[in-house]
Amino acid sequence: MLVLELPMPISRILLVSLWLSLLAASAWAETPAPSVHWGAIAYPDQERTLATGLTLNRFTQYDGAGKQYNDINQTMGFNFASVSWTERWQQLPGWQTNLTLGIGPTDDGLTRFLQNDVIHKLRGFAPVPVGAKREALDYMVSGTLTKWTPVFGQREDGFAGLGVAMGSLYQEPYAQAGLRRVALSDVFHSATGETSSALRTFSNWVRFSAMGRYGRLYGGSAFPVIAPQSYLGQFSISAGDYRASRNESDTWELELAFTVDSGLFVDRKGDALEERFVSIAFRYSFVTFETWNDLINQKDYGPTYGGRLTIDLLRLYDKWKCDA
Repeated sequence: MLVLELPMPISRILLVSLWLSLLAASAWAETPAPSVHWGAIAYPDQERTLATGLTLNRFTQYDGAGKQYNDINQTMGFNFASVSWTERWQQLPGWQTNLTLGIGPTDDGLTRFLQNDVIHKLRGFAPVPVGAKREALDYMVSGTLTKWTPVFGQREDGFAGLGVAMGSLYQEPYAQAGLRRVALSDVFHSATGETSSALRTFSNWVRFSAMGRYGRLYGGSAFPVIAPQSYLGQFSISAGDYRASRNESDTWELELAFTVDSGLFVDRKGDALEERFVSIAFRYSFVTFETWNDLINQKDYGPTYGGRLTIDLLRLYDKWKCDA
């Protein structure tokens, strides 16, 4: 596996360069690994997408009281520039593929600043102590094959698929299935043959999603000892303009998600450490911002928090054509 050790000044220069280049180029896209095991929203794309962005994830060795998470003796800040490409295949209705790449310098500086100097200061929490730090060039590549199908009504709201994630952190083949942006009006109509106008209006603005995922886990350079498998469940509620008459170039959506993961990491006895996360995402037109956190665990170590900013280049191009 490719793991290049970089001096601290060089890694920070690279990180800043990635930030500037991505923001200068500046919605939805599949999240690069390892974000799903940090609590990121992990549903597959529903549309053809070509997106780029920046994803941060922080692993903290200690909590604010100095208690150690497990036998991992480093704090890690993963700073990935990412590209995600989803293609819907005309020859195979309902089928799509995705390829996502995340790569960047693992450096503690930016995620430590956001955690200790911003969030903890604002909330009056003690700063999280930092001992040894990982400094490397890390990467993860993931690919998925997904079949979309109508479950309630005529819209494709159900999915099932296979995927694999691999790189310098860990390796994981997995299977997943679930429901995406389900309208309650469609559920009631499917069950009873009728629905109310009030429920149709509600469904024009509120949708529900859920998924389950099972993966086999194998260690990598950053995490050589991890759990043998992962069971993950995710549920979310989203608000947005889902009317058929909406303007696609100016769509918006706010989504709140909850995730339970049997755990990527293990304790000193080798037992998996279950994790729970909350995530919130906001999408407008071709831009998505999302952040996730382990705050519902009432802890502050291990896979602690993360976030991402992505730009859908295809939507950006379509908007540019419409405005030209």
